[in-house]
Amino acid sequence: MLPKPRSRSGPSVPGEPARRGGRGGDSLSQRDGGAEETPSTSQGPSGSQESGSSSSQGARRAQAAPAVGPRTQQQLELKVAELVQFFLIKDQRKIPVKRTDILKHVVGDYRDIFPDLLRLAGERLQYVFGYKLVELEPRSNTYVLVNTLEPVEEDAKVRGDQGTPTTGLLMVVLGLIFMKGNTIKETEVWDFLQRLGVFPTKRHLVFGDPKKLITEDFVRQRYLEYRRIPHTDPVDYELQWGPRTLLETTKMKVLSFVAKIHNEDPRDWPAQYCEALAEEENRARPGPSGTAPPS
Repeated sequence: MLPKPRSRSGPSVPGEPARRGGRGGDSLSQRDGGAEETPSTSQGPSGSQESGSSSSQGARRAQAAPAVGPRTQQQLELKVAELVQFFLIKDQRKIPVKRTDILKHVVGDYRDIFPDLLRLAGERLQYVFGYKLVELEPRSNTYVLVNTLEPVEEDAKVRGDQGTPTTGLLMVVLGLIFMKGNTIKETEVWDFLQRLGVFPTKRHLVFGDPKKLITEDFVRQRYLEYRRIPHTDPVDYELQWGPRTLLETTKMKVLSFVAKIHNEDPRDWPAQYCEALAEEENRARPGPSGTAPPS
């Protein structure tokens, strides 16, 4: 999602701790590979013809279906986005989602890392869309989405909200703005949100009209500032935090939200952490410079 310290490896996406997913995918691939059927070599002379036939069939299968290699970060992001959209669509009719349907219609050749994809999709559904992915009954392999309009106390402190679904999207945008130096181009926002399955020209199942929500509703509510960038062709706009955001949350809370999505620590982003810490100290300082209401 957001810029990481250069010393850290690999790109990252909100709700998708890439390194954990990659390690999980590799280990799962190794386990699955060890479980594949292989031609028997223990047969006696009378079974040599059968063994040879089995071996040739195995060789043909190997040629037709080469071993799955490591996926790119973009491939993983797209697959998680597909899985999230699948759950959201099914939830419109309140139909429990079966594991077999997920594997058939969405996962496909990624079934070796299915547990990681399910975990990442669950994190994105909770933090971005306000839904919790739960298994309907133990070991039923059937899943439903539960609306988390009343978040647990810990999440409420991190998000600084009342748990409405649109707030997850707002927190993502606020995080992008902060991590990009407190100003971001609108085109950069959409470049990222499209990786989450949120497009400016398509109606979304949860957010309705995302472009109107971000560039009009959040602006009218004073959570965001939306300004045209002069001398740009084609025309582009930039987004910054609005005055209401400064009253209702802090940079440290937004950074904590980003860190929790990545399952990491806010200190993993030293520049942003120092900036957020300085703001916390400034708010606590008495006098005109510290009169901002606590959030």
